[in-house]
Amino acid sequence: MTNPSLHTRRYFLKNSILGGAVALTLPGFIHRTFAALDGAAIQSATQIATGKDNPILVIIQLAGGNDGLNTVIPFEDSAYFSARPKLAVDKKQVLPVADGIGLNPKLSGFHRIIQDGEGAIVQGVGYPNPNRSHFRSMEIWQTATDANKTSTTGWLGRYFDNCCEGEDPAVAVSVGERMPQAFSANAQRGIAVRNPDALKNRGAVDESMMGEADYAMDGGSIGMLDGRVQGGGTSLDFIRRVALDAEVASDQIAKATAKYTGTIEYPQSGLGRDLRFVSQMIAGGMSTRIYYTGMGGFDTHANQGVTHDRLLGDFDTALSAFIKDLKEQGNFNRVTIMTFSEFGRRVKENASGGTDHGTAAPVFLAGAGITPGIFGNAPDLGDLDNGDLKFSVDFRRIYSALLESRLKVPHEQVLGARFTPLEIIKA
Repeated sequence: MTNPSLHTRRYFLKNSILGGAVALTLPGFIHRTFAALDGAAIQSATQIATGKDNPILVIIQLAGGNDGLNTVIPFEDSAYFSARPKLAVDKKQVLPVADGIGLNPKLSGFHRIIQDGEGAIVQGVGYPNPNRSHFRSMEIWQTATDANKTSTTGWLGRYFDNCCEGEDPAVAVSVGERMPQAFSANAQRGIAVRNPDALKNRGAVDESMMGEADYAMDGGSIGMLDGRVQGGGTSLDFIRRVALDAEVASDQIAKATAKYTGTIEYPQSGLGRDLRFVSQMIAGGMSTRIYYTGMGGFDTHANQGVTHDRLLGDFDTALSAFIKDLKEQGNFNRVTIMTFSEFGRRVKENASGGTDHGTAAPVFLAGAGITPGIFGNAPDLGDLDNGDLKFSVDFRRIYSALLESRLKVPHEQVLGARFTPLEIIKA
C-alpha cells in the first residue's frame, strides 16, 4: 500500500516549493531523493535577512589555468621571448605597470583601474608542492588546505559556519550552474542561480529540467567545482533546508533585480551577463556578502594566441563595465573584487602553439579598500622549478587579508592556521 504521506517526484517538481529550488540550486543528488520527501518539508524554518550595508566580496574564477606570463608580462626579460618564440606578446604592445612588468594589451580596462589607484596585481601566487591536476588544484584553492590534505568544507563555508549563523539564505550567491566547493559548509548556506531568466519560471520545472541539471553537474568541461553535499545531518534535512532557502532567496533576488536596470552597457558574454546580474542584486539591496562567478576556457594547450587574447578581452570588458556600474550606483566603496585561476602555465610554449599546466600565476584585486600596486616577486625565468615558475606568495595570505580586513573575522578561525596577511587592504 502506498504511503499517503509520500509524494511522487513529478508532484514535487510541478507543485511544491522544491520545484522552485531545483531551478536555482543543483546538488546532484536531489533528483534521486524526491520520493523520500513529505509535506512536513514546508514547515522547516528559514533564515532572516540581515546585513545590507556589509562589505561585499566578489570572486571571479578564471577556470582552466590562466597563462600568467602572457597576462602579466616580464617584457624586459629576454628569457621570456626565448621561451615563447611564437606566443610572446610584442614588447611594444605591452601596457607597462612597473619596471619591466606590464599587462597584456587586451587588459586596457584593468590597466586604467591600476592607473587610477583602484586595483592591485599579486604576482607569483601559488602554494607549496603544487598539483597540476585541474580538479585537485582547484580543490586546494577552494578549501584552502595544504597540498597533502583534504577538507569537506570550503574556506568560505567555514566563514559561513563561524560568522553567519542566522543570516539570510542568500548570504552567498554563486552565479552559475552549481555551488562552488568554496561554499561547502557544515551548515550549508548560500545558493546557486543559473541566470536571471531562471527566476521567471521557478514553478515550471519538470523532468526535462532535471536532466539539464544532471548534464550541468556531470559535464566534462573545466568549470567551477561543485561543493560537497553537506557537513552533517541527513540528506532529507539538507534537501528541506536547501529547498526552502532557495525559494526565499529567489524571491528576494527577483524583487531586488527588478529595482535596477542601470545605464552601463555590458558585453554580450557569459561573464558580462553574470556580472550585470550581480550588479543588479547589489543595487537592489540584497544582503549578500559573497558573490561568486567565473568564466572557463583557459586550458590553452593548443593554438593559445588567439584564444587567450579573446578570453582576456572578454574578462576585461566585463570587469570594466561592472566597476563602472558599481560607481554609478554608489556601491563601489562597498565591493572588493578578486580574480584567481587554479594554476598558471609552463614557461615554455609547446609544439602545438600552446602552453601546458604550470604552477604560480597572478591574482587581480580591485575595488573598495585595495592598496593599489604590484605585490609579490616578478617571475624569475632564470630560477625555475623543473621548467615551472616558483611561487612567491601563498594564496592563503590573500584570503587572510580579505577575511581580516573585509569580512572582519580572524583568519585562523577560518583557515585553521596562521598566515601573514598580505598588505593588499588599506588599514
